[in-house]
Amino acid sequence: MRTGQNILGALNYNENKVKTGSAECIAANMFGCEPHELSFSSKKNRFQEQMRLNKRSKTNVVHVSLNFAVGEKLTNEKLQTIVNAYMDRIGFNNQPYLVYNHFDAGHPHVHILTTSIQANGKRIPLHNLGKNQSEKARKEIETLFNLVKAEDRDVIKEFIFDPKTLATAVYGKSQTKEAISKIVRTITRSYKFTSIPELNAVLQQYNVVADRGREGTIMNQKKGLVYSLLDEHGNKVGVPIKASSIYGKPTLVNLEKQFKLNEALRRPHKERVQASIQSVFLKSPTLKVVDFVKALEKANIKIVFRQNEEGRVYGITFIDHQNRVVFNGSDLGKEFSAKAIMDRLTEIPKNTSLNKIISKPTTGDNDGSQRTPLTSTSTGIEQAIKELTSPENTNQGVEPSLTRRRRKKRKGRSI
Repeated sequence: MRTGQNILGALNYNENKVKTGSAECIAANMFGCEPHELSFSSKKNRFQEQMRLNKRSKTNVVHVSLNFAVGEKLTNEKLQTIVNAYMDRIGFNNQPYLVYNHFDAGHPHVHILTTSIQANGKRIPLHNLGKNQSEKARKEIETLFNLVKAEDRDVIKEFIFDPKTLATAVYGKSQTKEAISKIVRTITRSYKFTSIPELNAVLQQYNVVADRGREGTIMNQKKGLVYSLLDEHGNKVGVPIKASSIYGKPTLVNLEKQFKLNEALRRPHKERVQASIQSVFLKSPTLKVVDFVKALEKANIKIVFRQNEEGRVYGITFIDHQNRVVFNGSDLGKEFSAKAIMDRLTEIPKNTSLNKIISKPTTGDNDGSQRTPLTSTSTGIEQAIKELTSPENTNQGVEPSLTRRRRKKRKGRSI
């Protein structure tokens, strides 16, 4: 569950899904007509008219995602019934709300868009709404409709990261903004990284890159950030997408807040990455680059080499797909730095991109694109499933708490 004040952004997000055929508006409560009879303007105006009844309230938009287990057979009619029961239990049954059935993931899920402003102008309290009323409603509905309980969903790897639902973006074959947005939202919400290069190590697996612009440019100085597609050679192609235009706003300012949080959240997984690397070298002190990479891939750890134009490796990044954390080699310790690792490896190709040579995609699309699957199959999966299946959460952008604006103190107000 997310709350905010940007009804237009949330509405655009869902309506764009409808335009691309990856969602359908299946219900419209308190709108006076059927969903298919409503235009974009009529939907927007209905919400804005109600929100004008309380201009003092800044947090007046509620965007909920209800997620169901893989394999659940849910018709639009049953989904509407479930949503009505849920909204009644959290106190929003008399509010105008729209329900969108989304088809862009490996599991059934709906998005509900509403406002907390009531017809009498009063605001429905939102404090702990997701934690208390929503969680209670979720459990009651799972029992009432005989749904798979969130706590019982323990064999659904594809629910979190199914390569089929997060395909590599391909220039000329993917709708640029939609492809970039989905990849960026998924990665920024799910992985723990502490810098733009670490974020890019993951994004580039899907032909996307975050770009701050060259040093000295106005964009760089003003902390601007855009996301671009990459071609098969790693070059940026197409029109870049501004970070601020992506739902969830994964801008540099918001990401930098997330960096600090991620620094602490990834720490418990540091030892696993270190131990995995040490274990490989213990079995074979001298290894070819390709063999080293393959050995770590068995532990679900991906290596990304950073090279200059001459092909010299100056950095190395380890992506632990199991625990969804990213580490630069030097952050793991001196013995894991790029220089220390490369000194122990043999048969290193000169003036060639190591990432291209060692990349052996395990899955592919029918359109010929290639991708590296992201999986989460061991440590941490229970928590990940709980986070993603909870009605309190959606799969959008950065952590919601990081994008909340601080309230300005009113002048003359006594404390």
